[in-house]
Amino acid sequence: MALFKRIRDITAASVNDILDKAEDPVKMVNQFLRDMESDINEAEGAVAKEIAVEKRFLEQRNEALAIVAKRQEQAEKALVLGNEDLARKALQDKKEQQEKADALGQEYDKAKALSDNLRMKLDEMKNEYQKMKSKREMLVARAEAAKVQTQVNHALNGFNSDSATRGFQRMEERVNVMESQAQASEEMRHQKPSLDDEFKQLGDSEVDDELAALKLKLAQKADA
Repeated sequence: MALFKRIRDITAASVNDILDKAEDPVKMVNQFLRDMESDINEAEGAVAKEIAVEKRFLEQRNEALAIVAKRQEQAEKALVLGNEDLARKALQDKKEQQEKADALGQEYDKAKALSDNLRMKLDEMKNEYQKMKSKREMLVARAEAAKVQTQVNHALNGFNSDSATRGFQRMEERVNVMESQAQASEEMRHQKPSLDDEFKQLGDSEVDDELAALKLKLAQKADA
């Protein structure tokens, strides 16, 4: 059967060959799994039909064997009753039913061997399908990791460390200049006296007057 030849041809090597040629391996595996699932459904239908044929042959063989046993009993009964012609007819039909049972038995054996073989291949295909599903999960994870790595590499390729370093140096120099300007402004603010400072420099006039009077008094005593 062409279907089961296709099942037999599904191997890891053929899958790997397909993936090697695929631009998007994840999509390819998804399609491959869908095809396998369709083949499995088709194969299950074929196996079910073959099993039905096998069972029908078995039933027909058993029916023929039941008639063989029945004709044997009837022949014996006819002889006991002295009816040899009827016994002969029973034995003749018994012979024909036995031949039929033997032929049906051979067909049953062939059908069973075929259905067993088909079931085995179907099981192999289902196992391969499960393996592929597991591989798909790993493949998806690896594909995502590869995409991330590619994005990081592109970002790193566009990043110039020397240029960035020079840029930060210029920023640092600019900040230093701003700090120097702020410090100079602070120093100039302290060098220029405020209005309050100027008033303070005028001093306390009452104290100055009293100090001058004291000096005059001491000078007058000295003259006396």
